Amino acid sequence: MSFAIRGTSLEACNCEPICPCRKIDGVPGGRSTSGECLGALSWRIESGHLDGLDLAEMAVVMAIRYHDDEPGSPWRWVLHLDERADERQRSALEQIFTGRAGGMPLEQFPWAFKPSELLEVVPSTIEIDHTPGRGWFRAGASVTVRIASAYQTESTVTCVIPGHHRPGREVVAERLTVHDEFFDFSFTGNCGFESTFEYTA
Repeated sequence: MSFAIRGTSLEACNCEPICPCRKIDGVPGGRSTSGECLGALSWRIESGHLDGLDLAEMAVVMAIRYHDDEPGSPWRWVLHLDERADERQRSALEQIFTGRAGGMPLEQFPWAFKPSELLEVVPSTIEIDHTPGRGWFRAGASVTVRIASAYQTESTVTCVIPGHHRPGREVVAERLTVHDEFFDFSFTGNCGFESTFEYTA
């Protein structure tokens, strides 16, 4: 498969800012704040395609969990795909965001290069506003994230998912809530990260 997509990304998890999974001034972090990561991630595709199929303006959201002390710390995750997408577009998005299409996601998506369990793929009404410093996103009634502000630091903070080669910014979440048949958690004042992405294969 050949694909190229680019756009903006926003995520939040239950860790305290700055999230230990980031690199700070190029130095890798360590364990999750509480030993367990619970979070949600979002992408808004500004332009892109897979094998010529247009994916512009599509959106993707994930709800995730992993525990540092489980062998291999496997990711368990629910994938929400933009309900506006037709069957071919949803299949393409699933191929890219699971890592099955290969390319850069196999180096940048922990759920693709580590042990993981995809719990469900759900067509959802996804709303996204990635305004820097005050972004938010929703996936149906299951996932809500709202950012309160940027996190104040003089350090350079990067994240593997958009790529450590890309600039981004640590933020503080006003709200992170996920409620579905697999996850039930809600946090405030926790960490987040905003960036841009460009994935290819």
